Amino acid sequence: MAKLIYEGKAKQMWSTDDPEVLRVVYMDQATALNGKKKDQINGKGIVNNEISSLIFQYLMKKGIETHFIKKLSETEELVKKVEIVPLEMVTRNVSAGHFATRFGVEEGICFETPVEETYYKSDELDDPFINESQSLALKIVKKEELDAMWDISRRVNEILTALFDRMGLILVDFKLEFGRLADGRIILADEISPDTSRLWDANGQHMDKDVFRRNIGDLVETYTEVLNLLENAK
Repeated sequence: MAKLIYEGKAKQMWSTDDPEVLRVVYMDQATALNGKKKDQINGKGIVNNEISSLIFQYLMKKGIETHFIKKLSETEELVKKVEIVPLEMVTRNVSAGHFATRFGVEEGICFETPVEETYYKSDELDDPFINESQSLALKIVKKEELDAMWDISRRVNEILTALFDRMGLILVDFKLEFGRLADGRIILADEISPDTSRLWDANGQHMDKDVFRRNIGDLVETYTEVLNLLENAK
């Protein structure tokens, strides 16, 4: 009998007959500002699952190891069971969002070198910024694991920047999460979608969760447009 293992802001994780495989269910819940803004949006789970599945498959073809196994249904996928590392690895190619407000700069500044930030994954602590020495001191991660996570993040940035460019979109920033397999190997996990990345079109129009966060558009319509572009570009 399948058991609910974890329920987050946008997904549920269920056990399967295989102890090393989990079933992910994408929900229609949309959240922003660390859960302070929340709503149910019909169709969100379907489009997020489709986008994330396609991106994981694309990355795997490019040699990136991920937890993704296969898409099961409109809202479900099978993934390898991992121990999630409680760090969010954020890469910023262009100034936007929290970065712009934090440093008092305008949005839209293209960085010569991507900005790399790490956050401790904790809703109770509001996901605080954490540096390398703090991560090591708290034994959240080993140095070689952290290095591997950043190596993968940089490769993902190169691959997805090129992919989204073909779609006519700018990959402004994104966050990645990683997990440990039973043998300790670090692989890419969680999801990659407009929920976890910031995308702009050539005119600077938001094509991500900012349409919900800032009340500037229809989330499902926006995500569906991203999906259509992705299906034509991959």
